[in-house]
Amino acid sequence: MTIACDTQEQHLDRLQELFTLKHQATRSQPETPLALRKDRLRRLRTLVQDNAQALTEAVQQDFGMRSAALTEIADLFVLRAMLHQLDSHVEQWMQPRAVSTPFYLQPAKACVMRQPLGVVGVMSPWNYPVQLALGPVATALAAGNRVLLKPSEHTPETSGLLARLIHSHFSDEELSVHLGGAEMAQAFAALPFDHLVFTGSTATGRLVAQAAARNLTPTTLELGGKSPCIVDASASVKEVALKIAHGKLLNAGQTCIAPDYLLLPKAQHDALAQAMREAVARLFPSIADNPDYAAIINDAQYERLQKAIAEARSRGAHIIDIGPDSAGKGTARQLRPLLAFDVPEDCALMREEIFGPILPVIACESPQEAIAHINARPRPLALYWFGTDAKAQERILSGTVSGGVCINDTLMHFAHENLPFGGVGHSGWGAYHSESGFARLSMEKPVFTQSRFNVGEVFYPPYGPKFGQIMAMIKRFV
Repeated sequence: MTIACDTQEQHLDRLQELFTLKHQATRSQPETPLALRKDRLRRLRTLVQDNAQALTEAVQQDFGMRSAALTEIADLFVLRAMLHQLDSHVEQWMQPRAVSTPFYLQPAKACVMRQPLGVVGVMSPWNYPVQLALGPVATALAAGNRVLLKPSEHTPETSGLLARLIHSHFSDEELSVHLGGAEMAQAFAALPFDHLVFTGSTATGRLVAQAAARNLTPTTLELGGKSPCIVDASASVKEVALKIAHGKLLNAGQTCIAPDYLLLPKAQHDALAQAMREAVARLFPSIADNPDYAAIINDAQYERLQKAIAEARSRGAHIIDIGPDSAGKGTARQLRPLLAFDVPEDCALMREEIFGPILPVIACESPQEAIAHINARPRPLALYWFGTDAKAQERILSGTVSGGVCINDTLMHFAHENLPFGGVGHSGWGAYHSESGFARLSMEKPVFTQSRFNVGEVFYPPYGPKFGQIMAMIKRFV
């Protein structure tokens, strides 16, 4: 049920009330039966299926320009696939798993029992406001938890609709939504959750981690970062440009795993620019007023990108517009696709995650040079490699560490439902896709069951000659 809150104090009181309700429920009923888990997943699936058009329209209103097809592919399709997988595998994943017992403890038995953690908090971003909100929620529900969701204030139409729909399909004890801005986000992160999932910027992720640490709350952080795209000398830039353009320009670059900068030999830069122009024209025959080419989410983000472009240009960078047309202004925040060459390292385009349709291009002549460049910077959420040289590919895979890797494509590792998805270091930690996410949002409790024929007493004091003989025998095998 939704309760009107007129003041900030009432909002904060309501947030605490929602958390306390769930916390008490998890302590009075720690386990969640299979039937209830599947029922919650199916209610969530029904919510998405029955309201797909309304959710799509809400996303369009929030962005100002974003096609229904883009929301279907990047939000709803991915979410449906995740819900289907969770519903199909939850019974298998929640079963206790027997583990082998060392010979010196036999004939005892042991297993790992997966239980709900309790109350899981989810803080979701604005760029894919349906999928990145309900995906972690679905995994948490499958693992038997109660969930409290804080969606982004930058997508008010979508977040408000999600709140109404969830409150109509779930009790507040099971799953609820709390809306609000930065102050509410701070209060949310400070709650003593049993686990907190946050998706967003690295800067905000640090603050969330600090708030969670005060309660010893474990976190899953998906923070983005500057994901490199390497075009090896063995690749044809004409053949790979379409995949790079798609990965970079999906949602106008407002994707946490979008290629953030490109590494390739200097001699191929001109060919790349031409190939990218052709690829962009194929994907987006026009830019202005083309709903397939999303707008930047708000004025603040648009101005941030414009300042970064102006700074790079003033510092000598060569900025190339690779859009197919120049007529028409389009929606106010439709930022045209750009390549940026010779950008100084201390410019914002090279220091910060871009999160827009701008792709810096850096000269890189060998796998060793690419590895050195990547390893001199914080570890990225994604890494992309294009080429046909198997040895060069292996050098990159073994010589770098990233949250995920996609070979000869972009973004598609995220869509693979059996791969874990998450970051490392500055790009985050933890994963919430597939069984990896289910395990992370479960307590994997070790259970040891002693046999009637207990040999453990040989390890009890007082220790004498017999103990020495037994230990000498064991040491021969361990």
